[in-house]
Amino acid sequence: LSPPEVPGVSRPAWFVVAASVPTALVWYGYYKFSVEEELFWDELLREGRATGCGGYGTLFPFVYAILLGGALTLAGVEQGSEVIEAGSLWILAGQVNLYRRVNDLCQQRGSGQPPLHAWWALLPPPLDVVVGLRQVHFLAKFWAGERGEPWGGDLLAEEWFPFISAPRFTLSEFVRTPSMWFWFTK
Repeated sequence: LSPPEVPGVSRPAWFVVAASVPTALVWYGYYKFSVEEELFWDELLREGRATGCGGYGTLFPFVYAILLGGALTLAGVEQGSEVIEAGSLWILAGQVNLYRRVNDLCQQRGSGQPPLHAWWALLPPPLDVVVGLRQVHFLAKFWAGERGEPWGGDLLAEEWFPFISAPRFTLSEFVRTPSMWFWFTK
């Protein structure tokens, strides 16, 4: 567990999943906060502007809308569901923007084609999780390089679920290439 830092901390997919599952995604919320905060400050330092809202600006409106909307719904106020929907749209727009920003970082590093399709955040589960796990992996590799740390590998992303670390692919390629799904389909 590390606080947000500049340059960002490399958090491999195996660690994010291992910490998120037993905490019912509470740790993922902290991961999301940290990543957004690190990218916010990194962009300010590199470019003098930020294209994201930081950890506070990304998560607080979402959490506030969910809590307020839930309370309003429980109180029988019809607009409660609209507040929840607004919070959901906020976090979804933030995810699309996050994926775009990770692509930008990877391209600045000269990795060729951007690894993520940002619009995949709009896909229904579990397909949206595909791009989410890929974002975790590619951002972790980027931060390791920025910090001058050796990439220690990621068993989850590079062996067990090869699609996480695969070069950019289309949905059609993903569906038609079972060898990239799981370790036992390689």
